[in-house]
Amino acid sequence: MRRMFFVTILFACITLCYNAKCAENVAQGVRVVVIDAGHGGPRFPGARYGGYNEKDINLQVALKLGALIEKGMPGVKVVYTRKVEKQFSSVLTDDLQARADIANNADGDLFISIHSNAARNTEVHGVETLIMGESSMETRINEAAVYLNNKEELIDMSDDKTAAIVRAYIQNLQFTYGQYSEMMARLVQKHYVKLGLHSRGVRKQPLKVLYATDMPSVLTEIGFMSNSKELKYITSEKGQNEIAGAIYGAVKEYSDFVRKTLLPDAPQTVVEPTPAPQPPKVEPKESSPKHTKPQVVESKPQPKPKEQPKKPSQPQTDKATEAVRYAVQVMASDKPVALDHAEFGSYRGAVREVLAEGRFKYKYCVGDYADRASAQASVAGVRKSFPAAFVIAVSNGRVVTKK
Repeated sequence: MRRMFFVTILFACITLCYNAKCAENVAQGVRVVVIDAGHGGPRFPGARYGGYNEKDINLQVALKLGALIEKGMPGVKVVYTRKVEKQFSSVLTDDLQARADIANNADGDLFISIHSNAARNTEVHGVETLIMGESSMETRINEAAVYLNNKEELIDMSDDKTAAIVRAYIQNLQFTYGQYSEMMARLVQKHYVKLGLHSRGVRKQPLKVLYATDMPSVLTEIGFMSNSKELKYITSEKGQNEIAGAIYGAVKEYSDFVRKTLLPDAPQTVVEPTPAPQPPKVEPKESSPKHTKPQVVESKPQPKPKEQPKKPSQPQTDKATEAVRYAVQVMASDKPVALDHAEFGSYRGAVREVLAEGRFKYKYCVGDYADRASAQASVAGVRKSFPAAFVIAVSNGRVVTKK
């Protein structure tokens, strides 16, 4: 028993470290999008209704989505797990792992798995997007449709060893790329709603294919084949084009957001010419804390004393500030970002910097709350400007990861 415990902990630690390293890829922006047409081959056709196979519908939408990305986002490489009718193994777990391996070997920055839903109740309809996580959804009657359609693709959490490893992985997601998966899922649903489709929301499930991919990943259900109206829509050329267009819109919006928030140097190089025309090059150096991050490093003489009270946050050493507080994180960066930077939009001046471990040690957040519930209540409003916003615990100017 003790041996199993240590093996579990060791495996969990290895998993966390590996995922943390892979998460650094997010900072590079979206360069490779991996599109997975769910199911495939004679062994895994997926749902079957009205003479249609899910595997075929998924593939048709996947190819349309890839074409849109290739045309509309020239700098992005599209990788397909399959472009034809095929399966990777006669064993489902191996088939799903093969899809994840394709994504991982391609150094993907975003993984999108396309599926079509089904339910015993033919009245059930709508679109939803799933992300890796654990919830009680599979035990709730009103969400039984999702579980029944995906139960063979779920990780078996009844095994204690497996459950421990998976839960450690899920907990780690919050500090790696889990927030980006959730953001992408919300954006997909947002664009579905623009089409007038009924949104069933973003759901969390311990899906094998999402667990095995080392990048922000989502699995989107484009409609219920068991609903005659939706079956007609998702098998039509018009419907498939619209659905592919909605997912493409989400990919583009996600890509733009990541580029602006995790690559703040890119937009700032465009801002740099503004201070340059003014007096000599000495001017920008004096105002470096407010304009360009690179100059903060170069201007050691004078700006240094101005920076120090800002970063060490010395006032936070009293007892009052030692207690854990909560805030809403809006951005993470591997370099300091001026608090009045244009990327903060309407929150300029209201943002504060806190530190954390890892490559993206500079975290920028808004709000100051005594408890998590109060902070969570403000997240919806912040997400209108920053879709990836989420609650963090803070103490003495640092992110508290275990609380």
